Amino acid sequence: MDLVKSHLMYAVREEVEVLKEQIKELIEKNSQLEQENTLLKTLASPEQLAQFQAQLQTGSPPSSSQSQGTAQQPAQPASQGSGPSA
Repeated sequence: MDLVKSHLMYAVREEVEVLKEQIKELIEKNSQLEQENTLLKTLASPEQLAQFQAQLQTGSPPSSSQSQGTAQQPAQPASQGSGPSA
């Protein structure tokens, strides 16, 4: 019985360590995304922010012209944003 108990405790400890590592990675990813989001908000024009807010309220997907504009903007901040965090 003690052998089963110790084996289970070992397995649980291993799983806890894996989950702690996943939590750490997710926290880092979340922080990075929050920084990128803040940067994109500062770079976006008030007009773009208003359009985005309207889309969030209606639940409609962005149009293709807006998607292209948004796709071009993250390319610059990603290179700038990753520099200071590295």
